[in-house]
This record gives sequence, C-alpha cells and structure tokens, in this order.
Amino acid sequence: MAIKAVQQIMLGTVTGSEAKAKETLQAMVNAGYNGIELNSFMVNPTPFMVRLLTKAAGMPTGKGGNLDWAKLVKEAGLSVVSLHKDLGGIEKEFAKTVREAEKYNTTNVVITGMYRFDYRDKTQVTDLCKRLNEAGKKLKAEGINLLYHNHNYEFQKVDGRQNAYEYIISNTDPEYVGFEFDSYWPTEAGVCALDVMKMLGSRMKLYHINDRGTKLTKPVMTPILKSDSCELGYGNMNLEALCGQALSSGVEAVVLESHKNWIDKSPIKSFEASAKFLNEHIGTV
Repeated sequence: MAIKAVQQIMLGTVTGSEAKAKETLQAMVNAGYNGIELNSFMVNPTPFMVRLLTKAAGMPTGKGGNLDWAKLVKEAGLSVVSLHKDLGGIEKEFAKTVREAEKYNTTNVVITGMYRFDYRDKTQVTDLCKRLNEAGKKLKAEGINLLYHNHNYEFQKVDGRQNAYEYIISNTDPEYVGFEFDSYWPTEAGVCALDVMKMLGSRMKLYHINDRGTKLTKPVMTPILKSDSCELGYGNMNLEALCGQALSSGVEAVVLESHKNWIDKSPIKSFEASAKFLNEHIGTV
C-alpha cells in the first residue's frame, strides 16, 4: 500500500512552534496520513528573502526552521517519504545532502524544478539533463534516489515538437533519475496528466496529488470563475483514474500538496477534507 503523506509547505502557518507542530502532525495521523514530505529550507533556519518570496506566492514557510523535525516526525509515527532540495545545493553541498537524507531516514531527494530558467531553450534543458544524470549517479552510489518534480513551465515546447518535460524524460538515465509527478500542473497547462503519467510508467516513484476547480465564496461580477487548487474530490480532475494509474505504477507514496485556497483558510481543515478521498482511493492505514 502506498504511503499517504502531506507536503510540509502546506504546514508553514501551523508549525511555528514545537507545540503547534506536534498538534498539526497528530491531526495528520488522526486523519489517516502516515507520511510527510520535508523541505530542506523548512527544516533549517530560512533566510528572510525565502520566507518573503514564499509568503508572496501564498505558501508561507513559517518559523519552524529551528525545530527538531527528525524528532517530531518520529514521535508522530510518520515516515519521511522524501526531502525537497535544489539542484545547485546538491551539487555544491553533496555530503550535506547525504547527511540530511540519512538524518530523516529517507532514500528520496527531490528537485522541485529550476528557477530563473528557460524551459524553451534546448541548450539549457540539455545541460539540465546532464546535471540530473550526474547528481543522480552520485546519489545512487549513496543509496539515495534523485527525483524530479514538475510544475507547469516544463510543458512549454523546447524544440517545436517535444515539451521540456518529455525531453527531460527522454534524455535522463532511468537508473539515476526518477520522477515525483504532480498532476495539477500539466492539467493547469492544458496537458492530459493521465497520458504523462502513463509515459512515466515505473519511473514515477512519488505522486503529488491536488485537485483543480473553483470555490465560490461570494457573488461574482461575471459568469467566469478563476480556477484554483481545491480539496481532493471537490474539483474537476479525474483523480480516481490518476490514483489508479499511480498505484499500478507502484508509487511509494501519494503526497498531498494543495495551495492557498483552503477551507476557511485552514491547511488542517483542508488536509482533513482531502484525507477522505485518499482513505477511499488509496486505502486506510
């Protein structure tokens, strides 16, 4: 059975102190989750600019960087399904990356895309593939899997034929580079997420799940609503088919990461609502 996890970025506003973090992690367990996905920049003291940028994007990191997350997740009985890192950090501080993975007892390190990067530029994307292969090979020697996490910008055409995500799949070594597939972002980009998932096959080691739809909270001026993230089963994505495909591919974990459009602006109420879908379609602990 795949682990059901929550991405730590959802929890920034409700893990600012040890007491709040314990309360939030217990709420996750009570809802049926048995895993968590950590971010390196959230388990370590976070630079002010990083906190400012993530808050501006609607996903504040909070002030939990000084907490003992290894102790907290162990006491809660949660497994760490992966650790999010940036590629440059892995390359510059390889030994530190290995130590961090060992500290949290995880065998997966995930790169969450590239920043200030042009996915339409074939030269840049080709170089990225080379870097992924090299970093993945080094991590493999340490017993750690390197996974790549997508957003929507990878679905831009890189050569007039393939989009950048297809190019990355084709030009990375399956032995050294796997994928944490996020189905929300290709859907947002107008791409069939199920087709991409089938293309990945067993290279998809983790599945990031979210739903996409609308949440009407007040009257609107026009008949056009703005689509956004929403709780699982409340949107218009075919999550049943996507979950079925993910499980048939043998994913290790299904990881919830909804954005800022939460019920009553509460990430806890949001992951509790989404847990009902996951418990039905992924299974109960």
